[in-house]
Amino acid sequence: MDELDKLDDATAAKAFRSLVRHLRHRTDAQNIDLMGLAGFCRNCLADWIVEGDAAIDREEARRIIYDMPFSQWKAQYQAEATPEQIARMEASQKKNESAADEALDEALDESFPASDPPAMTEPGR
Repeated sequence: MDELDKLDDATAAKAFRSLVRHLRHRTDAQNIDLMGLAGFCRNCLADWIVEGDAAIDREEARRIIYDMPFSQWKAQYQAEATPEQIARMEASQKKNESAADEALDEALDESFPASDPPAMTEPGR
């Protein structure tokens, strides 16, 4: 079991709320910069809420994260992305994809035997 999974839900929820409140306060931390550095942003947090609770739609989840409609936050705080920011974000997203691919490969390796039985590799046996 991963150490993170040992964390009780109340503590995890408190940490999550602290992160969201911190991001609400730090409106100078642009989503594109968060994506370029860490591979996730406020919108990702909202998407993860939707993944965890299908009763919450994307706009509602974004309102939870931003403490206002996303369109309002975007108009007030979001700056135009530079080509450098976009390039960093794209490079960072590739790291996310490779991590997801590695996790999938590991899961597949664990779910399948190291070698197929002869009946699968040698038809007619």
